[in-house]
Amino acid sequence: MSRCAPDVPEDELFRDYRRTGDRALRNRLVERHLGLADFYVRRYRGRSVAEDDLRQIALLGILRAVERFDPDNGASFATFANRTIDGDLKRYFRDRTWSVRPPRRFQELHLQLRSVDEELQHQLGRRPTVAELADRMGASTDDVLEALEAGSAYRSESLDAPPPSADRAAPQLGERLESHDPGFERSELRVLLADAMQDLSERDRTIIHLRFFVGMTQPEIAAEVGVSQSYLSRVLRRALEDLRQRMDP
Repeated sequence: MSRCAPDVPEDELFRDYRRTGDRALRNRLVERHLGLADFYVRRYRGRSVAEDDLRQIALLGILRAVERFDPDNGASFATFANRTIDGDLKRYFRDRTWSVRPPRRFQELHLQLRSVDEELQHQLGRRPTVAELADRMGASTDDVLEALEAGSAYRSESLDAPPPSADRAAPQLGERLESHDPGFERSELRVLLADAMQDLSERDRTIIHLRFFVGMTQPEIAAEVGVSQSYLSRVLRRALEDLRQRMDP
């Protein structure tokens, strides 16, 4: 029986690919996630870039994610692939998208931070803490926080940007978690989120990441993760409540 049969767990297929390097298996894994390319074309449509170019970058991101993904690191492929594709597309836009110029030192740190963050996520199977980022970069935690703030000067999707999806009425994560303190610093929120999400289940982390950081609709997430929409809604409510409780002073 083919190892690509639908009843073979995807993690097993990734282990087979890492062991054998079989290109046919790699291509089948890429094909399973082609919907991500269409999602990112829709997400970044209207930025004076040809849709074919967006699709090509997204497809290359899926291919890179398949080639680099380690199913034994704890993160799901959906989370890893979305971070990879989103990072590739944002790097594509970054050289011409500064809206307000932070000090050059923090611009450079921010650009370095992107690759270090992706590398540590792959190694640790979770989002790195600010201290871990600072240690890897040889910088202070204050400098890392400044670099995170420099990133808000990009004209790219931010924590508080509404997701370009059909269910735009859904409150954003920033709004729902910051409602008790409108002046909450974005960099502090990122740090608290990264630390709080480490204690959630991998499934809940994946769903929250896809919904509030990537901007997928609930039907898109349900199809990607393989759960019903009613189940997904329950997971989102439970996970968000858990995050709020963990982040309360």
